Amino acid sequence: MASLNINNASKSYGKTAVLHDVDIEVDEGEFLVLVGPSGCGKSTLLNMIAGLESVTGGSIEIDDAVVNELPPADRDIAMVFQSYALYPNMTVAKNIAFGLEMRKVPKAERQKAVAQVAELLQIEPLLNRKPAQLSGGQRQRVAMGRALVRDPKIFLFDEPLSNLDAKLRVEMRTEIKKLHQRLGTTIVYVTHDQIEAMTMATRIAVMQGGYLQQLGTPKSIYDRPANTFVATFMGSPPMNLIPATVNKSEAAVSLSVSYGDGKQSDISVPADVRPEQLVDGQEVLLGLRPEWFELVYSDGATSDAGARAWRFLHEVTITEPTGPDLLCVLNFNEQTEVVVRLDADAGVEAGDTIELSALLEKAVLFDKLGGEALNNTP
Repeated sequence: MASLNINNASKSYGKTAVLHDVDIEVDEGEFLVLVGPSGCGKSTLLNMIAGLESVTGGSIEIDDAVVNELPPADRDIAMVFQSYALYPNMTVAKNIAFGLEMRKVPKAERQKAVAQVAELLQIEPLLNRKPAQLSGGQRQRVAMGRALVRDPKIFLFDEPLSNLDAKLRVEMRTEIKKLHQRLGTTIVYVTHDQIEAMTMATRIAVMQGGYLQQLGTPKSIYDRPANTFVATFMGSPPMNLIPATVNKSEAAVSLSVSYGDGKQSDISVPADVRPEQLVDGQEVLLGLRPEWFELVYSDGATSDAGARAWRFLHEVTITEPTGPDLLCVLNFNEQTEVVVRLDADAGVEAGDTIELSALLEKAVLFDKLGGEALNNTP
């Protein structure tokens, strides 16, 4: 188990820069997930940590020692790949033990280590099989076993679940999280799947275009995204971004929102946005997660009636039952669709006009031009 410091790390191929001054500190035992769309630089950063890619600028430190010039074999890291990378002519036991054999570990020690890892991953019945006789999930467990048996300082996972079907991905997510809780190992995990990131990480690094967009806990990134990219990338469905205009005078500041067929509301600015940041006439985006809306009942009450809220009437365009929830799509205005998450038994259908309450206590306000959040960071 070790700490990892990524200090102003950058990577260029000739004149093409693919990573820009990335700064991340990973504590011992932390589970850091690097998440972002394809081509954002997350796998390049992982390969730089592993020593498979050189560092153009900045440094990579493991336990406070700079490892920029160290070859991968000397960094004491283990990597689990998307492709499993198992030797097809070897049994599961030999695949797991191969790295130890190359290091001249005595046979008795190898056998003991393989047995311990097989028990941990619940693959004892598979030890005499070859990879062709295994399912995708079993192969991934063997790939993890080969990494675990070495007891390295840091584990690196490069989209290890991408080749699995949806059900297996959920199961393996749980297994990897359990493994981390049992062993307390330091893990850096790359994925493009924001659900994987939210469910597994102790901290998430969101990347886009070679830049680190935000680093924080899953809750902080979900509730308080740093910019509109993070707001719309993290969350399924993503955060709604509703255009609004700032109305500011010496006496007060508010937001003007247009919706429906020429309707308009004058609503409160989120409490954690400083009025001095805002300019009269400024175009902003009001960020509201789908579950931050509530249906107003016939008696005018909501399940959170005491919260600061914005109430409005709107027609439902489409309903999407998901099982536990009902997603309602509203054609909010000419440029904007709003998705609202209601209880599965809300009894709402397409074409219904419903009254909704938006919880402004939770809202995030973004500058429309730059995209950055205007709320004070907790």
